[in-house]
Amino acid sequence: MQSCMKKLHFCYGHRLPGNSGKCSTLHGHNAVVEVHATPLATSENQNLAELNSQGMVIDFSVIKEKIGSWIDEHWDHTTILAEQDVETVQLLRQCPGVKNPFLLPGNPTAENLANYLLHVVCPRELKRTGIVVHKIVFWETDSCFAEESLDPYSESARNYYE
Repeated sequence: MQSCMKKLHFCYGHRLPGNSGKCSTLHGHNAVVEVHATPLATSENQNLAELNSQGMVIDFSVIKEKIGSWIDEHWDHTTILAEQDVETVQLLRQCPGVKNPFLLPGNPTAENLANYLLHVVCPRELKRTGIVVHKIVFWETDSCFAEESLDPYSESARNYYE
């Protein structure tokens, strides 16, 4: 399997309600996201995925434009909170600033952020580009990351991206 990877950098704040440590307090990170992509296999030839006419999985600028722009608009220099963290959401909406907090269905852990990118953002932003994002590596710090992946040849992957 041939694949490529694009790194994207951004800054965000979050907190983890219910965490018994210091992560229950609002704090920030300089995140790095690795977006791993492979060519989309066709339903006729499920295990054969080909490079594009230029010999690439995809031009890296497309990932930067689509996923990088989504991150810039929704996550960069904002606070990512759990939808259930109502008091913090209300508090932050009173603060001056351009961006409202981004509300995630679950706690904004590195694992849940990687999952959201892989299963929600990437399929929506990269549908019909001829690729499958099969892995997201979400670096919360220089030494801590979470990884979420899917089988790029699965029917669910094809359904996401066709």
